Amino acid sequence: MILVTGGAGFIGANFILDWLRASDEPVLNLDKLTYAGNLENLASLQGDARHLFVQGDIGDRELVGKLLAEHRPRAIVNFAAESHVDRSIHGPEDFIQTNVVGTFHLLEETRGHWMGLPEADKAVFRFLHVSTDEVYGSLGPDDVPFTETTPFAPNSPYSASKASSDHLVRAYHHTYGLPVLTTNCSNNYGPYQFPEKLIPLMILNATRGKPLPIYGDGMNVRDWLYVTDHCSAIRTVLEKGKIGETYNVGGWNEMPNIEIVRTVCALLDEMRPDPAGPHERLVTYVKDRPGHDRRYAIDAGKIHRELGWKPDETFESGIRKTVRWYLDNMAWVEHVASGEYRKWVDVQYGERGAVSGER
Repeated sequence: MILVTGGAGFIGANFILDWLRASDEPVLNLDKLTYAGNLENLASLQGDARHLFVQGDIGDRELVGKLLAEHRPRAIVNFAAESHVDRSIHGPEDFIQTNVVGTFHLLEETRGHWMGLPEADKAVFRFLHVSTDEVYGSLGPDDVPFTETTPFAPNSPYSASKASSDHLVRAYHHTYGLPVLTTNCSNNYGPYQFPEKLIPLMILNATRGKPLPIYGDGMNVRDWLYVTDHCSAIRTVLEKGKIGETYNVGGWNEMPNIEIVRTVCALLDEMRPDPAGPHERLVTYVKDRPGHDRRYAIDAGKIHRELGWKPDETFESGIRKTVRWYLDNMAWVEHVASGEYRKWVDVQYGERGAVSGER
């Protein structure tokens, strides 16, 4: 069995679905079910004995210790995190509590569990920490992409909290010998993404005929990674990664935000034409957010050279699958958007006139 934390969120849920498509090894899923955690993401696993869900917080040491003792997972994959930059600007405390304090408590319970294992089990145990390229800060237009040795320079409360958690994971390996692995990924997109992030927000707004808000001049650049490619990278690192190492995971798809939105609009024009005209007419430029990083770019050469991983999807194939999935699953989208998300959009509209979901 493996323990997945944050397994009801966007990437965590996709990872569990992907894992159980490829393997019969059971998954223990611990998720707090905050606003972005949604068990509907895992509805296809209802009644599947390979998936055991427990609602709880990685910061609840008593619960985590009990789960480790009872289920004795051979690995932990830690997705649990607050992950939205705009939310971290509006309310940073939750990010410190979950991403820093929560990771610390999870590491402490994991260390105690690991140290008590028989030597054979200790040797194969792994703690894989899923992080972000945002810990590296912002790049200029001509700077080389981030590598695993790029110094950390986080610029938002979110990225600072993730950088802190990365440092803690590294320290627990070097101080206590805990067998850790860390992955730092670029912007994910794909099915089940909460509609505050750029791509699902654009799809949702466009289908409703609402403005498509773009921060600043729209030229902030990100590298885009299809979520199932990210899942395959994590499986590869868990299986083959060298203990104590970090692996950057990217899609080799560096694009400015405005081009992402134009591509989504063109696909919507093709798949669901609007009688009122091309969807790009809805693009609206809004005031930039504070401290908005200009460019992220990932050099994913290490994971390719050392572990043989590379993404299967191009941006063109991945974004087409993504738009199609959202159009085919609008009931899921509308259900998510009718809850806490609507309250958040109201807060953001009140502050800046609109909200963009780009990380």
